[in-house]
Amino acid sequence: MIRIGFALFVLAVSIFLTAPTLQAETSPLKAVNSTTDRVIEILKDKEMMKAQRTTERRNTIRKSISEVFDFEEMAKRALAAHWQKRTPNEKREFTALFADLLERSYIKKIESYSDEKIDYLSERIEGDSALVRSRITTKRNLEIPIDYRLLKKNDKWMVYDVIIEGVSLVNNYRTQFNRVIRQQSYEDLVRRMQNKQEEELFSEKK
Repeated sequence: MIRIGFALFVLAVSIFLTAPTLQAETSPLKAVNSTTDRVIEILKDKEMMKAQRTTERRNTIRKSISEVFDFEEMAKRALAAHWQKRTPNEKREFTALFADLLERSYIKKIESYSDEKIDYLSERIEGDSALVRSRITTKRNLEIPIDYRLLKKNDKWMVYDVIIEGVSLVNNYRTQFNRVIRQQSYEDLVRRMQNKQEEELFSEKK
């Protein structure tokens, strides 16, 4: 089983260290690697980390997320078969809710980043798809493998999944979403997401 608490923190680090947009002219690995310092500088900026600049800091992080993540692709894969049943308006609504869910779920965790070591190990490109492998080493020398799956769209490399210790972010959401839809309904899933009911959404139905 994945170590949920720590894995969420690691995932947050992994997500935000890939901003800004990955350019097609640069290899996925080089693009991810070259942008790391820029984001870390924000996290280490004592002025930016002050409480009175929380909104500004988080808006900067949110902008980075939207630039590097293909939320529509992630939402489509997370809903799986249920996606095809949705109308165009429903797809747009769900994509926006999914993006907001990710931002709210992980934005506070990234702010606790504290100099974990990040190594980028390799990349594999197959047409318009790519896989970047990396590893985070904690201060306790615990090594956490992180893989990024990317697609090239409109000449940009965009992340559509992050895999921590072999566990896919998209697959994890797919399991949770499918459970709610199966036991309740798609409308109930949307209601929970609109009401920001993450604890209810990801708790097992009694």
